[in-house]
Amino acid sequence: MKLNHRLSARRVARGAAEGDTPPAASRLGWLDGLRGIAALSVAVYHLALPFYWVPHGTRVPYYLDPGIFGVLLFFLVSGYIIPASLERRGDIRAFWVGRAFRIYPVVVLTVVASLLLLPRAHTVIAGWGFEHALLSLVGNGLMIQDVMGVTNVLGVMWTLTYEMVFYYFVTALFALGWHRKSAPIAVGFAAVALMLGGWASVGTLSVNLASTRHLVVACATVVLMALACIMTGKPALTRTGALLLGGLGLLLITMNGRAAFFETMMIFATMFSGTVLYRLEHGQIDRAQAFLSCAFVVACGFLVGYMYNHGPALWRTWSGSWMAWSFAYVAAWAVFVAGMLLRKRRFPRWLSWLGAISYSLYLLHNPVIHAMNWLLEGRAPIESWTGRAVQFSAFMAVLLVLSYLSYRLVELPFQNLGRRVLKAATRPRRREPVHPVDVRDAAVGARGGPVAEKVRATTP
Repeated sequence: MKLNHRLSARRVARGAAEGDTPPAASRLGWLDGLRGIAALSVAVYHLALPFYWVPHGTRVPYYLDPGIFGVLLFFLVSGYIIPASLERRGDIRAFWVGRAFRIYPVVVLTVVASLLLLPRAHTVIAGWGFEHALLSLVGNGLMIQDVMGVTNVLGVMWTLTYEMVFYYFVTALFALGWHRKSAPIAVGFAAVALMLGGWASVGTLSVNLASTRHLVVACATVVLMALACIMTGKPALTRTGALLLGGLGLLLITMNGRAAFFETMMIFATMFSGTVLYRLEHGQIDRAQAFLSCAFVVACGFLVGYMYNHGPALWRTWSGSWMAWSFAYVAAWAVFVAGMLLRKRRFPRWLSWLGAISYSLYLLHNPVIHAMNWLLEGRAPIESWTGRAVQFSAFMAVLLVLSYLSYRLVELPFQNLGRRVLKAATRPRRREPVHPVDVRDAAVGARGGPVAEKVRATTP
């Protein structure tokens, strides 16, 4: 039994070292549970159907926006786990290969399937007109379209922009050796949001179609150069590529955000606060520093909504009032902290399963809503509670099945492919065998002559 236990432990350790997903027992199951809650909250919010079941239910998003709640909960989870993933690998190139094979396949699947299966009248695809097709393809392909003035091809992809820029920051900080400074960075972003949240302008680089084109070309050039440097695996070039990404990300979020400035700054304050909580759990930061920085971020998150989420800002946060933002922000923190406090307990298996398929669920739920509207077009609206319950149940069943199939048939295979690609790319090259040379000949050859030429010719 002890031998089997050691072998099992070695397999888990080897799998973690190679980037494999550890078994369910050793995974961060509470994070999976939080992902599941976040994805479900966003999907239900966009469906909107359950809000009609209770008196005054349609007023709920006015006081606490479930979409903002779910997104901010996602950002806290990403902030907790993404820097840990990079630091565990200790390899920026491996990190980016893993991220690419994790993010892009489901996005491509969702966009292509939506284009092929949904009629134009019910399409979920935006910004795909003929004259803007190339601009949309490049902008969304870089996954930073929301800070370049390019329309999100899928509405929910705006959050992936901030995820991507966060990867830029994490990469740059790791390359500089500043990755442990999560607390002051979180406090800095929150302070900027509080002080300048209603003052700083947005969209100053992409003011029209021509300037947007130029910005996209410039960003694509910088990103491709940065990634090319990183993929060499050479320390100096990797550092150059990481700094290019970090600088580009900082420029875009401060000069050309689409969201309200306070929202953009608070998103990054929230993500780095998630990293602070990770460091607190693993004894990498002082408790007082972690508590004070997180408390400051939460206070700023509430106050910026109260102070700035009015008038035109509501069109940028997609919320109905300052309360919709502020209460959702505090609720996301409350749920995350509750999950963290309960992390040593076993979460329900169905919730962990929901978290595993949460990325596919997040991307697929809007196409499923549009497909449902297409199929119900021309029919009388369902008024009865029973009819709405059946409709909601059917929607959830279809969405969960499609998300599971996407997870099993697309996400996992491509993640495994990414590991194989990375393993092949980092495999040490075999050296050509050196033909043995007689010691006396080598001694003579060291002074010059034909033997010296033979030695030099056979030495790699």
